[in-house]
Amino acid sequence: MEGLFEAGEAAGPTREGGGSLSAADHASAPLAVRMRPRTLDELVGQEQLRAPGSPLRQLVEGDQAMSLLLWGPPGTGKTTIASILSRNTGRRFVEVSAVSAGVKEVRAAIDAAKVELRAGRETVLFVDEVHRFNKAQQDALLPGVENRWVTLVAATTENPFFSVISPLLSRSLLLRLESLTDDDVRGVLTSAIADERGLAGAVTIDDDALEHLVRLAGG
Repeated sequence: MEGLFEAGEAAGPTREGGGSLSAADHASAPLAVRMRPRTLDELVGQEQLRAPGSPLRQLVEGDQAMSLLLWGPPGTGKTTIASILSRNTGRRFVEVSAVSAGVKEVRAAIDAAKVELRAGRETVLFVDEVHRFNKAQQDALLPGVENRWVTLVAATTENPFFSVISPLLSRSLLLRLESLTDDDVRGVLTSAIADERGLAGAVTIDDDALEHLVRLAGG
């Protein structure tokens, strides 16, 4: 069990996931990565987004091209939704971190997506913490969104009506994610212990320990 909870190597400003973050499910990957939901039905919580006929389900299952703006607390599934969209629609997955990337990196990611598009392969561009981008950096995303060179999935923990520029907001489908319930978190933990992708029953957990972890998770 040594190294079970160790994090992977730090990523640079951009990271290509070879189609999906969920592809990193090899045995040495961190537990959370191995257990990342691969479909909307595996996604925990967010029932309002997963309901039959919902815009998100139509996007994933109908393979439509529309940019998303995901707003919610940390740990509620924003990156996972981007990964599911990429995996289930066969699109290439590229991640840009708003913490470390600038206009140059954004334009490079969009230019690469244009090249891939000419070869018939679409790109999901995931921008984490998009509220950290200034106006010029957010403006750099607009050509890719307007021309559908990329399917933009931008995630933020801040109110997008104050932190995201209006042109980008108006061209994206805004989805609000809610904190997970205690039952949701409990389900994640028990699944990770039992699932073959997780610990495959190699460990057991006392009820008191399970409830302690649920409390620590805080949604």
